[in-house]
Amino acid sequence: MPETRKRHHKPQKQITFEYVFKQWIAPLFMITVGAVIAAFALEEFLVPFTILDGGIVGISMIISQLSGWPLGVLTIVLNIPFMILGYRRLGKRFLIKAIYAMIVFSSFLGVFEHMKEVTNQEILVVVFGGVLLGIGVGLILRYGGCLDGTEIVAMLLSHHMEFSVGQIVLFFNIIIYAVAGFLFGPDRALYSLLTYFITSKIIDIVENGMEQGKSVMIITDHGKDIADKIYSQLGRTCTQMEGKGMVSNGKKTVLYCVITRVEVPAIKKIINDADVSAFMTISDVSEIVGNHIKRRKAPVNKNSAAHPK
Repeated sequence: MPETRKRHHKPQKQITFEYVFKQWIAPLFMITVGAVIAAFALEEFLVPFTILDGGIVGISMIISQLSGWPLGVLTIVLNIPFMILGYRRLGKRFLIKAIYAMIVFSSFLGVFEHMKEVTNQEILVVVFGGVLLGIGVGLILRYGGCLDGTEIVAMLLSHHMEFSVGQIVLFFNIIIYAVAGFLFGPDRALYSLLTYFITSKIIDIVENGMEQGKSVMIITDHGKDIADKIYSQLGRTCTQMEGKGMVSNGKKTVLYCVITRVEVPAIKKIINDADVSAFMTISDVSEIVGNHIKRRKAPVNKNSAAHPK
């Protein structure tokens, strides 16, 4: 008899409530909060004073101002082609969260449309409107949603151009603000540009959080002592390299480690207390692969010795 071959099936991942909560319930709730805040910022601060957001939302605001069509409907309609591109590139989960974010955002634009604006002081409109919009959009992006299709186009173009995603988005927005300046006056374009810079900074803070990585490079004569203190006080291990001073011709220890932004003051104090002659540089880290940046779950014993990698 011919030998029967056993088929090996991949074990299906069990779907638990914890999985559904982390992957869908919690993110959709935070996307809802972000969409409501973003809609409030637009309708109660920016729209009454013709201060534009960037991207597709900004184009929708221009068309809405000129035609009187509902801003929420325009935002959804103009984003449809970009959502199709996003689905092909980023998958079904992205598409579901993006569509959900836009529906909530558009719905609450209609809710806030008939409410009286919060203030009539334009500088307060720019500052607080930009901050609130940044918080809202930052929450949406942090939990996997999207309100604007220009980022998707920028990601696609960046693979064929020598420009980053941020530079391409900025180029799109400058064109939008130039058109706004021509249609509504140069002061509207300048206010819109200022709001954009405020919003962008707040988005970075909210999306990355206080856990944004910082790389630290320390050149010192007391490498082991400093590495031990960094490990005992912050729970971070250091990578040790050997260096040589070009002027002194002496050997130097070069330490490299990755910390979060909230730990920067602590590591500065460690360096100042340990070695006044140490040289340190701190740089932003755009992406971290692995778990090095995460704090150890077990409490760190301050009396234990650290061994640099």
